[in-house]
Amino acid sequence: MADLNKVILMGHMTADPELKQTTSGISVCSFSIGVNRRYSKADQGQQSVDFINIVSWRQQAEFVSRYFKKGSSIIVCGSLQTRNWTDNQGQKRYVTEVVADEVSFGAPAAAQGGDKPAGQSYTPQAYGAPSFGNAAESNFEEIPGDESLPF
Repeated sequence: MADLNKVILMGHMTADPELKQTTSGISVCSFSIGVNRRYSKADQGQQSVDFINIVSWRQQAEFVSRYFKKGSSIIVCGSLQTRNWTDNQGQKRYVTEVVADEVSFGAPAAAQGGDKPAGQSYTPQAYGAPSFGNAAESNFEEIPGDESLPF
């Protein structure tokens, strides 16, 4: 059986993203998002939230740092990664994070049930039901038989 490592998350940025450069000049952006769980703790009256660390690379890192900020809704598709290292005090450190393959804008605040600023909503014009007039009024040409068709 083939292995699968795919993560799809939609949440809100918990802080402004941090854009850095590696020693070889590659852009890397670290950020975290808060993702609401599907259930809430009824006895506490609040929604449970998971905070997920994300890392993106190269042009995608620059895209995130340019267009997202704290509170922005974001959709991330990627893979789960674990890393470990020894810090300066000799302590073994571990981190689990999502390496973003795709990042896109989530729903705007107004679409998520937030307050809409006055004058900034779009209501499409109502279209009437289609009318079917008689053939003499239409712009269609009637073809008398199949033998005159070019195919």
